[in-house]
Amino acid sequence: MQPLFEHGLTLAGFSTRVLELEGQGPPLVLFHGFSDSADTWRAALAMLGRTDRAAIAVDLPGFGKASELRPGAVLPQLDRFAEAVVRHVAPDGGAVVVGNSLGGALALRLAERDRLRLAGIVPVAPAGLDMAPWLRIIEADPIIRTLLSSPVPLPEWALRRAVAEVYKRVAFHKPAVVEAKAIDSFTSHFAEQRTIARYLSTGRALLPELKDPFRLEEICCPVLVVWGEQDRMVLSKGAQRVVEALPDTRVELLDECGHCPQVECPERFTQLLLDFPQARMARAA
Repeated sequence: MQPLFEHGLTLAGFSTRVLELEGQGPPLVLFHGFSDSADTWRAALAMLGRTDRAAIAVDLPGFGKASELRPGAVLPQLDRFAEAVVRHVAPDGGAVVVGNSLGGALALRLAERDRLRLAGIVPVAPAGLDMAPWLRIIEADPIIRTLLSSPVPLPEWALRRAVAEVYKRVAFHKPAVVEAKAIDSFTSHFAEQRTIARYLSTGRALLPELKDPFRLEEICCPVLVVWGEQDRMVLSKGAQRVVEALPDTRVELLDECGHCPQVECPERFTQLLLDFPQARMARAA
């Protein structure tokens, strides 16, 4: 079993935290979603480590332990960072980019750049297709409104407990099956109320940028779209737009699963990663 290394890197001018497996095969590059972190991939990384697969997960700028975003448009900054990560991991090409939600949007946008020579992409409930009003759902949550309106700073334990309740409610179909350590990892990056306010500000800046962010017809690498059928945050019917532009796209809808399959059903999800893109290439042959 490959050990998981945690270390720091600076890429495209942003410092970030890295979780890395030094295994074999086409390296998997894992990008998390809005307000999340590299920790969202820990269960999948543990399973990949047992198969000796190379993989790397990073905190995106503005989230987790990465440095904050700079003023200006958000997506171009994330694009530059994501490309730098891919070039760091696979300078000669051959990486498979996996992304959940916002990270899924980055995966699709990276695949539009033929110069990266990606072996494939796995957008998981990618933002920027048929999106539910996810930011409105979060901002309207009574717990979030209470946290932001509190006239006094809340202790970290209380803040994290409140964030955990919101996370379980909006991200998962069956939160009871999610391991407690996954919830704990997510909330570990919410030590202060101002973090929530900053994330929501970033979300408001992102929304107009995600209205029409893709040139799907320019993608030429294999594509596997993964979606939880009970996703409330980004609607699974968005997969149809990818299929219409790229008819060879493989779509996997996971039943009894919400917005984060890598957390809610990690075994099924990880097996899909291990089978891709080899299975698709074999079928094409």
